[in-house]
Amino acid sequence: MARRSSVQGNFKLRGLLRRIGSQMESDLRPAMAEAANLVLATQQELIPRDTGEIEEALESFVSKSGLDAQIGIRGKKDNRHFFYGRFLEFGTKAYTRGDGTVAARPAHPWLRPSYDMNRDEIQLIISKAIASTLKKAAEGR
Repeated sequence: MARRSSVQGNFKLRGLLRRIGSQMESDLRPAMAEAANLVLATQQELIPRDTGEIEEALESFVSKSGLDAQIGIRGKKDNRHFFYGRFLEFGTKAYTRGDGTVAARPAHPWLRPSYDMNRDEIQLIISKAIASTLKKAAEGR
């Protein structure tokens, strides 16, 4: 149920950033972590609360290269335990059970809106990190 984010674009640029990351200190990983934590904080604000257990299970992870991040409920165990998070996100439809009818639950989206609300700031953070990393690589630091 984690939202996966990554730097997209030209494959040559991604390859160059990977090589730079292995040869020198890259600014991408800290920038991606900052952006992921920004989205994580927004998710924790937007998620509907009953017991608060899902909110506590939300986490962010950034790969070693700094080109990939996962934000949300991560891992097989947590996805099984907090399976009802998708029902909060997307809602349910009404159905009959025995003699009664179970009412529909409206959707309360929190995954996608958390990214959408921070999109401009995320792009700014990551583009600054890419520019500074490329500048360092050009200067040979």
